Amino acid sequence: MKLYLCALVLCLVLGAQAQWYKFPGQALGGAYDMGRAYKHMIDANYIGADKYFHARGNYEAAQRGPGGKWAAEVISNGREAWQSFRGSGHEDTAADQAANHHGRNGGNPNDYRPAGLPSKY
Repeated sequence: MKLYLCALVLCLVLGAQAQWYKFPGQALGGAYDMGRAYKHMIDANYIGADKYFHARGNYEAAQRGPGGKWAAEVISNGREAWQSFRGSGHEDTAADQAANHHGRNGGNPNDYRPAGLPSKY
């Protein structure tokens, strides 16, 4: 009986702390946030705003929790790897990754916001 009670308490404590069951939903929401930021970047078509949208997408995804942060990292790294493979400049990729990292770790995306970008973004 004591063994069952200990196992039950352990499961409740670990389950409440880990919240592993929320990870998939957070990841899907984070992927949605990244896609929305990409769509806004395309719609805005504003020179110099790409770093802002990188930071914003990562920031919004990471705000969802560990799953969102993971999705943002996977999508960002995959996109930058693809761009490197296609021949995008190393400096641009490094600057994009800095903006991704800034947003994903809770930095304010507005630090990368260019002057004159419409307020709807």
